[in-house]
Parts: sequence; C-alpha cells; structure tokens
Amino acid sequence: MKEVPWSDILSFTSKDLVKVLVTAVVIVLVTKIQLFSDRLSALLIALPFTSLIAMVWMDAEKQPAARIAGHAEGTFWFVLPTLPMFLILPWLLRKGWEFWPALGLNCAITIGLFWAMEMILRQFGMGLMGK
Repeated sequence: MKEVPWSDILSFTSKDLVKVLVTAVVIVLVTKIQLFSDRLSALLIALPFTSLIAMVWMDAEKQPAARIAGHAEGTFWFVLPTLPMFLILPWLLRKGWEFWPALGLNCAITIGLFWAMEMILRQFGMGLMGK
C-alpha cells in the first residue's frame, strides 16, 4: 500500500465544503423521511447514495475512469461482508439486547467478515487492502 498523503487529505477547499454540504443534505433528508416512513428511508439508504455521490465527485475532480471503476468494484466487495449486519442487528434487538451492545457485536462480526472476505479474495489475487 502506498504512503498516505495526509497533507492532501487534511487540506480543505471551498469545493470540499460544497461536497460536505450536498452530502450532508442527502443524509439529513433521508433521516427526516425516516420520521414518517422507516421503509421508504430504508429503501433510500439501500440505494448506494454515498457511493454514487463519491463517484460524481471523483468525476467532477477529473479522476481517471480506471480509478472510478476501481472504487465501484471495491465498493461491491466491501458491501458483501456488511450485509449480515442488517439481519443480525434487528434479530439481537428483538431478542432483548440493548442497542449499544448489539451494535458493538455487529461491528465485531463485520470486522471478522471483512477479514474473511480479504483472505478469500487474496486466494484469487484480488486482495482489497493491498498485498
């Protein structure tokens, strides 16, 4: 993995502020919709808004198509180990678990599934976190 360019990551421009505001508005609207319809809110969140927004910003910044394609493909593989969380969390909550312990267990399970996905993909020469 390459060295992390912290100076680039931590420097903010006015364009970054616009990105933050637009992205925040989408998230706030979805959480407001949840107030009257948890199903519609879930549908909207199930849409890959953050990935779509990120790819739009990548294109606006003139990033190469190969980088955007890599982002989309990586997102696919990273989403798979998170899917069980959306079944385990409601199951635990319905079994009487408190929210924070259930969320903590879900995070631990998801980390384990990410690790397992990485190990499986490496067997096929596709490690997501580098070699």
